[in-house]
Amino acid sequence: MYLDAPVLENFHVRLEPLALGHAADLAAAVGDLHTLWYQDHIPAPGEVKGMIEHMLLSENRVAWAIVAPDGRAVGVTTYLHIDPPNRSLEVGSTWIGEEYQGTAVNPAAKLLLLTRAFEDLGCGRVEIRTHFMNHQSRAAIEKLGAKLDGVLRRHKVLKSGLVRDTCVYSILDFEWPEVKAGLQARLAQPAH
Repeated sequence: MYLDAPVLENFHVRLEPLALGHAADLAAAVGDLHTLWYQDHIPAPGEVKGMIEHMLLSENRVAWAIVAPDGRAVGVTTYLHIDPPNRSLEVGSTWIGEEYQGTAVNPAAKLLLLTRAFEDLGCGRVEIRTHFMNHQSRAAIEKLGAKLDGVLRRHKVLKSGLVRDTCVYSILDFEWPEVKAGLQARLAQPAH
């Protein structure tokens, strides 16, 4: 059940199991996000098909295409480090095309992923990680209501050779009702 990838959707976004059919939309959406110095999980436009193939072969990852209301795939998100015996998983390897950053797409996708994790799968803990220097991502994670567990210093060597300090955030099952209410309230606000 943890490794299933059902379609998840709400008014703002649809999460579809990632497939090669999403490659053209994702190649158009990714733009130059792959040039961000603090990451190495976002593909260049010409690498999108390979990224999809890699994710589909992964044994401990569930990947979705993030589909905007207009029907275009505009990003990717996954469950990874899936650990059913300990009722935990990580939401990560997420990227959203620049056009949709700062919109309802990310919080709406997180609402779907977290609802599935806590309410369908019975998770006791959901983790979200990001680079210490990725201030935009950290702000978004904190706005969700996730708590900073700590920083794994010199945790990961990026493809560029830079060494990443990783911020580890989590949401626990007893925190979920408050986090869910906060996300629902954010998504109910009219767009500006």
